[in-house]
Amino acid sequence: MQIYRFRPSVMHVLKSELHCVLKQARVANLSKLEGLGEFDLRRPLTPTGTNLLGVIKHLGGMEYGYLGETFSRYLPRPVPGDEDPENIGDFWATTDETADDVVAWYREACDHADATVDALEHDEVGYVPQWSEQRQVTLAGMMLRVLGEELRHGGHLDIVRELIDGTAQTASTHSEEWWAAHTDRLQMLAKSFKSRDRPSGDEPRAAMTLGDDATG
Repeated sequence: MQIYRFRPSVMHVLKSELHCVLKQARVANLSKLEGLGEFDLRRPLTPTGTNLLGVIKHLGGMEYGYLGETFSRYLPRPVPGDEDPENIGDFWATTDETADDVVAWYREACDHADATVDALEHDEVGYVPQWSEQRQVTLAGMMLRVLGEELRHGGHLDIVRELIDGTAQTASTHSEEWWAAHTDRLQMLAKSFKSRDRPSGDEPRAAMTLGDDATG
């Protein structure tokens, strides 16, 4: 197998471009919180409790963990959510944490991650102790990992925000009436396949809808 090796100058450019895309993803994700109050930011809108503030809190942990702790670069503070005995404390904000607190933590973690990226070379070796395999990693690999986290959870943020108030990146391309009719068309199309997917009488778990717990 032939192994291709990039010149250092090429790797520097790739690292810089990857860092730029990571920063853009962070800005996009934070924008999903704009204009909402504490209630809507905390509302769980999936059966597993996915909520906007919790996702941002979790992403802060990903930024700090993979682009901080992995390379022995630590913050002089506890990681929000780590104290939860059920191990899901990074996916929701406690009564003692305001939205501003969570956003501040996310920004702090991202700034810390940026400092790591700026200080180290792309092939700097780090260590992820909680992984069962391939615990030794590189900075470039962890940058890709964190970008993947930001993009994947960015999709979650998109959906939850749309469920809250209809805000969506594509909404401006058509009127509300058009989108309602389009959704109805898709629903009818899906129903035409319903009988093919499972035996008669085997009903799926009911999905949470926009109206659930809308008034708090």
